Amino acid sequence: MATGSAAAKRLFDLAIAVPALVILSPVILVLAVLVAMRLGTPVLFRQQRPGLGGRPFTILKFRTMTDERAPDGTLLGDEVRLTPFGRWLRSTSLDELPELINVVKGDMSLVGPRPLLMQYLGRYSPRQATRHGVPPGITGWAQINGRNAVSWDEKLEMDAWYAENRNMGLDLRILGRTLLTVMKRQGISAEGSATMPEFSGSGSEGDEDSRP
Repeated sequence: MATGSAAAKRLFDLAIAVPALVILSPVILVLAVLVAMRLGTPVLFRQQRPGLGGRPFTILKFRTMTDERAPDGTLLGDEVRLTPFGRWLRSTSLDELPELINVVKGDMSLVGPRPLLMQYLGRYSPRQATRHGVPPGITGWAQINGRNAVSWDEKLEMDAWYAENRNMGLDLRILGRTLLTVMKRQGISAEGSATMPEFSGSGSEGDEDSRP
């Protein structure tokens, strides 16, 4: 994307994210209290994720899992720690609301490939790696075309396609369809898995790392 287009995208992000944070602040406060009561503290999940150019930043989400551990101290599986309340947060995408702060800070955009895990950086094919040529987003082309219900190869191909074809018209289209996807609660998790299976390289179907 040209410099002028990137600047326009940034202004667009701020024009939506700043008012959204103000308007949604009561909802965010209520959710923070509910998360603290039902899942414990801290209420925010923080993790290093790769941003533009693969540079790390700290993503912010509401936690959706407990920190239950086995007798040896290891975390229990996602399917055990993901409570009904946590599932509801994910199904409604309300756990993503703190990412608006990431957008305001410039770590993320409203629209772009979802920021995955740092350890995935060395596992992408050259084409898949083009997803880091654009800022990561709260929503993206893959999120409105199957979300976590599609394979890794399909998802990463959609990310690469977006990186090649991004424009403001496409971003507006994605934002509009995101509202429908969220309302229908489609593609929340991969079939047979509480979360998205781990990406181990091209052709992988194999759990995105556990989060509290």
